[in-house]
Amino acid sequence: MGLALHADKRAKYKVSLSVQKGVLSVNNDLKRVQVDGLDQNTLTISSTCLDLINHLLSGVMYNSTVYHIRTSDMVSFSFEDYEAIFPITVRRPSVPVLYDPGEDINSLVTIATKTFLRYAELKVLIKSIRRFYPDIKIIVADDSLNPENVSGTNIEHYIMPPAQGWFAGRNLAISQVTSKYFLWVDDDYVFNGKTRIESFVEVMEAVPELDVLGGDVDGNQFYFSLMYDVGDENEGGCMSRFFMKAHSPLPGFDGCYLVDGVVNFFLARTDAVRRVGFDPFLKRVAHTEFFIDGLGALMVATCKGFSVGHQKRKKFPEYNKYRRLMNDEKGKLAHHFFKNHLKCIEY
Repeated sequence: MGLALHADKRAKYKVSLSVQKGVLSVNNDLKRVQVDGLDQNTLTISSTCLDLINHLLSGVMYNSTVYHIRTSDMVSFSFEDYEAIFPITVRRPSVPVLYDPGEDINSLVTIATKTFLRYAELKVLIKSIRRFYPDIKIIVADDSLNPENVSGTNIEHYIMPPAQGWFAGRNLAISQVTSKYFLWVDDDYVFNGKTRIESFVEVMEAVPELDVLGGDVDGNQFYFSLMYDVGDENEGGCMSRFFMKAHSPLPGFDGCYLVDGVVNFFLARTDAVRRVGFDPFLKRVAHTEFFIDGLGALMVATCKGFSVGHQKRKKFPEYNKYRRLMNDEKGKLAHHFFKNHLKCIEY
């Protein structure tokens, strides 16, 4: 525990430690120190020498007797009429997840997208990716009404039941990623000379705390910060979104800022995003909702100049019909009021 006692000269010193959910122990090989309560919930150490007491205090060990993967205990440390109380955090160790970095960007990153009806745009996207990254893996989740074949080298095309939705498709795509990172793109983007996945990876490798790093789409950086007021237990809290507002610069990288949400062009750590996931209730129009679910769990940043292009928008009556049909804004808000225990949302 690394404990110590600081006191004026006394004929004898006696300290006591007590816990509720575990037992205390210490390796005592000192003849001038008396230890009582080994492997019990109350441990007493006494001696005429303060230095010897502190030597043992520095090696006191705690073992939990109540199984839980995440819990805590309170320790009472007393000396004469003085008492200090401090917490102990108890955690079951988790197994690390390692990724083979390979020899190049193709081993580190998978490109993932979700498509619905827009096969012409998807083909343009894939062609542009192959111009700059001929060997990188591309994963496509597809919930189109009448699926078409999407083929090519190192392309995985997953067919879903029709019109399952935007976030359900994202979940499917990310579930199939086996690389350390994935780059999320919309199916109507287009890679250009400014699209350098290596720039994203350089920042993410240098800042291992980062989980999501966004860029810009045709110069539109579209980042935001969230303000969450917990509120009270009965009424719930409030969530507010502030466009183009950052928390602070990302140290060491000019033009990069720490934020809470970014545009739909980002590099992310696969395992971190899987832990948060995408709410499949959200069928057609959703974006901020993923970052709300990740608030406090994902460290997010945005960098200026990390760019991708956007294809020229076309009139697509059938696609727009489904987009409008499934965009139930009132239903979506009601879902979040309940799910996130909110009384107000300000976008």
